Amino acid sequence: MDSPDTAWADVRLHVVTGKGGTGKTTVAAALALALASGGRKVLLVEVEGRQGIAQIFDLPPLPYEERRIAVAPDGGDVYALAIDPEEAMLEYMEMFYGMRRAGRALTKMGIVDFATTVAPGFRDVLVTGKTTEAVRRRGKNGRRIYDAVVLDAPPTGRITRFLNVTKEVAGLARVGPIKNHSDLVSGVVKSPETAVHFVTLLEEMPVQETLDGISELRAAGLPPGGIFINMVRQSLLPQAALDTAVKGRFDSEELALGLKAAGVTDGSQASALAGALAEEIVEHARRTELERAERETLAGAGLTRYELPLLADGVDLAGLYELAESMRTQGAA
Repeated sequence: MDSPDTAWADVRLHVVTGKGGTGKTTVAAALALALASGGRKVLLVEVEGRQGIAQIFDLPPLPYEERRIAVAPDGGDVYALAIDPEEAMLEYMEMFYGMRRAGRALTKMGIVDFATTVAPGFRDVLVTGKTTEAVRRRGKNGRRIYDAVVLDAPPTGRITRFLNVTKEVAGLARVGPIKNHSDLVSGVVKSPETAVHFVTLLEEMPVQETLDGISELRAAGLPPGGIFINMVRQSLLPQAALDTAVKGRFDSEELALGLKAAGVTDGSQASALAGALAEEIVEHARRTELERAERETLAGAGLTRYELPLLADGVDLAGLYELAESMRTQGAA
């Protein structure tokens, strides 16, 4: 299957990060659906142990295995994998040392948990290693098993450390299988086949954390992708009315006359209703103005931006398909 004609046509690993509460997992799930559209095969991976993918797709908790969870628009399949660091470590020990049975014994003794606790960089190598293995994996015909892999990654504040595995394991091993493994992972993560996308809201704190994350990523030599602005509310008022409201010149009496003329309310109630509506309009206009300023701030990052609508009915499977279609329309997939 050929790559989609998008800004990320050559990207095979899409890392999705964002400040807590921005809808990071939702955007990652929708992106997987969008990328799979048209007959492609995409793997959606989570690494934080929250079973967020299962919740969004209304599924039982996912085991540590790849399984199909959704059919994408126009054909295509989305598979999911919830990575368990303990199982990943057992795979690692079998792969490099032939010690899976010994690894299970160490697990019972608590040594595996101890190792990944005192050396969190090693834990990150395990989960990113499993993800990048899926990116590299090929079938008997020599073709990649997955056309793309979407990683629901840790939050923005930890993303650079999470991905910069070579630096994180430098103090653990300078030679040997761990070092070689981390170099292999780093080779994928820092390649043109990887893009790190940021999810944000049009609010000051998420926007600033996004900009800080992009700067840290670039300083570490890691590849920033796009910015997904989530939960965008469309204004229902013309720009002229918004400008007037922001400047404090909105005429509630004129609104009252309009309500009365439209037969919405009688004269005695029109002024009270108009006053309440005017307060809402002014608040809406101020929020819209702040959001405009945050858009301009994000534009300074120099990355492609995509705006995703606020889902009126909340996030369910239908909502995911709606977000996926929005991404496709904007050329994100």
